[in-house]
Amino acid sequence: MAKAKQTKHTAAELAAKAKAALQNKGGGSAGLKDRLGGKVGHAKYKCFVCAVQVPDLKSMKDHFESKHPKMEFDEKRCENVHEAVGGKTVVGVAVRGSTKVRH
Repeated sequence: MAKAKQTKHTAAELAAKAKAALQNKGGGSAGLKDRLGGKVGHAKYKCFVCAVQVPDLKSMKDHFESKHPKMEFDEKRCENVHEAVGGKTVVGVAVRGSTKVRH
C-alpha cells in the first residue's frame, strides 16, 4: 500500500506564521510604548475646549456637535498632535515580519 504524499507545512503552522508576521507584539517596554502610540497616542487631533483626542476631523466635528453644541466648530483651532512630535508617532520596534503574508 502506498503512502499519502506529505504536505510540507501544516495549516496550523502557516496560520501561526501569518499571525506572527501581522500581529504587533513583543519588543519589551519599548514595544509597549510603541503599541500605545508613542508620546501622543494614535489619535491625531485634540479638542481645543476639553482636550479630548480623536483620530480624524470628521470624528472631531461629531464630538464638537454632541459635546459643545453652543460653540462654533473651527477645524483650524483643533491641535494636530502628530505635527507637534514631527509627524511620526511610532517606530515599529514591536512589529515582527512584514505586512504581507508569504508562504
